[in-house]
Amino acid sequence: MIRYARYALRIASLAVALGLWQLLTSQDIDLWLRLSQFPTVTDVAHTFADRLAGPDYWTDLTDSLTRILTGFLLAAVLGVATGVLVARSRLAEDLLGPVLEVIRPIPAIALVPVAILLFPSNEQGIVFITCAAAFFPVLVSTRHAVRALTPVWEEAVRTMGGGRWRVLASVVLPGALPGVFGGLSVGIGVSWICVISAEMISGQYGVGYRTWQDYTVVDYPGVFVGMATIGVLGWLTSTAVELLGRRLTRWLPRTAHVPAPRPKTARAGAAPPPARTAVRKDAQPEEARDEHLVRD
Repeated sequence: MIRYARYALRIASLAVALGLWQLLTSQDIDLWLRLSQFPTVTDVAHTFADRLAGPDYWTDLTDSLTRILTGFLLAAVLGVATGVLVARSRLAEDLLGPVLEVIRPIPAIALVPVAILLFPSNEQGIVFITCAAAFFPVLVSTRHAVRALTPVWEEAVRTMGGGRWRVLASVVLPGALPGVFGGLSVGIGVSWICVISAEMISGQYGVGYRTWQDYTVVDYPGVFVGMATIGVLGWLTSTAVELLGRRLTRWLPRTAHVPAPRPKTARAGAAPPPARTAVRKDAQPEEARDEHLVRD
């Protein structure tokens, strides 16, 4: 019952936001923001219905999803492998750490000129930018998760005769999974930001490319259709990553929010209740314990 109430509350909040948008834009209200320049919700809905009937929308959707999934999967594999390697090997940390820390602050979208120079096609360059965007969140979260593991688990496996690969498969990877999926959740969101930006700059087809084309021809309802599509796709993919993480880490204890009971307020003039002390059944008087120690 509580779950359905939460879903209803979420739907109601979205409906209120859309209703407020429709009200402010349809009345051409200009206070501090120029809301009269915005298309109404009905205009966006009509444009969205027209796009669904045509083939270009589905082609753009397929291209963007292909790019995001390819780049994100590459980033997940490379990020987890590099994070474990850097966290477990001092030699790898000394060799790769300085290079990675220098490259990590560079925004992935700033690598567009590099991608144009390196790769023969724009498609490969966009996948490269998407992979670079998700790689570092996954790398950093994996590295911290592996370093935070308690050494007792590894010592227990080695005591029972387990080798390096056994420790990796039984301790390191399962223990770091919550941190890894935290990085994956961040990485998928950053990947969407960068793939849309790359499509706007050098893409052919794709949601970002179509959104930028609508802006250049002053088709503002089409721009909002692209924005809504990006938001829904980002929400669906990030939700899928979180659900997969919960599935693979279902052995972890889950905490649920349970409101604490309210303490009973004492009436005015009433004496406070006597404090209860826990008494063990086998407890002995202090003198008896002292006498027993003296005899021993």
